[in-house]
Formats: sequence, structure tokens, C-alpha cells
Amino acid sequence: MRALANILLILLATSGTLYAQLAVTDDLYLVLKQQDSILFHAAFNTCDDAVMTAMFTEDFEFYHDKGGITEGRETFLKQFRENCAGREAGQSQPSKRILFPKSLEVHPLKNNGVLYGAIQHGMHEFEFLNGNGEYQKGDIARFTHLWILEQGKWKVKRELSYDHVSRTDLTN
Repeated sequence: MRALANILLILLATSGTLYAQLAVTDDLYLVLKQQDSILFHAAFNTCDDAVMTAMFTEDFEFYHDKGGITEGRETFLKQFRENCAGREAGQSQPSKRILFPKSLEVHPLKNNGVLYGAIQHGMHEFEFLNGNGEYQKGDIARFTHLWILEQGKWKVKRELSYDHVSRTDLTN
């Protein structure tokens, strides 16, 4: 009985470290940090349709606390394409996303020891061009991405964007 209690104590003591977020120097952390950067660069800076298409699974779902649910990659990309329509080369991006670097976490997902996906979450803020062409602070929000390894490539299967707080709410 005492041996069982000792085993349970050891499992409880180590379980937090066994499943903790990856170190910022871990290869998977670095790969998914880069994927996050590529994703938001394509979405906000270059409107790169090919990159965006490659970043998501076909059954992608997007859950937004203000905009609702978007089901399917093509439905999501249709909205993306509409937002990018009419932009000229070199034209200032009307909004940009800024990641809070120390907020980014990556948690691997394994099946019988084999890596098949990861959960990535963090915080970011958005800035928008005002009428004078100057960026002004926008919302701060949390995000969670469910990344899946699909034929050797990392793709977002689920995305959650939540806990949006405007700068004016923070100052009141």
C-alpha cells in the first residue's frame, strides 16, 4: 500500500513537468512560432492566397468571440479574399497584428509517443490606420491554434480568437 502511495505521489509531482509547455528553444516551439509568423504575415501584410490556402486543413474551423463561427477553409478564405480585394501593391496595410512574444506557448500532442499535433496559444494586439494614415492601438486578444501534422506539413485545424478587450476598456 505504501509503495502505491509513493508511486502516486511521484506521478502527481512530475505530471506538471511532463506536460508543461515547450521551452522557447525547442524545435517544435520554434517551428510553430515561425508558422504563426508566416500565417499572420500572409493574412495581414501580403494577402498571400497560396500561403493562406496551404496553412489550413480543409475542415478548418474558426471560433471568434465577436464574429461567430466560420466553418470550412473555403468559407474562411472567401472572407479573407474579400478583405484583401482592391488592395494595390505597396499599399499600406489597414491593420496589423503584433504578437506579445513572451505570451506564446506550445504544447505537443502525441498518440502513443508519436507527435501528431500541437496546441499553440498566446496574446496579440491589433493596430488600425486612422483617417490620417497613422496606426492606432486596437484590441488585445487571446488566440489558440490547434496545429495538425498533415502529410508532413503543419496546418491549422481549429482556431479560437477570444477575450477581445479594446484599449478604451483597459483605461476605464
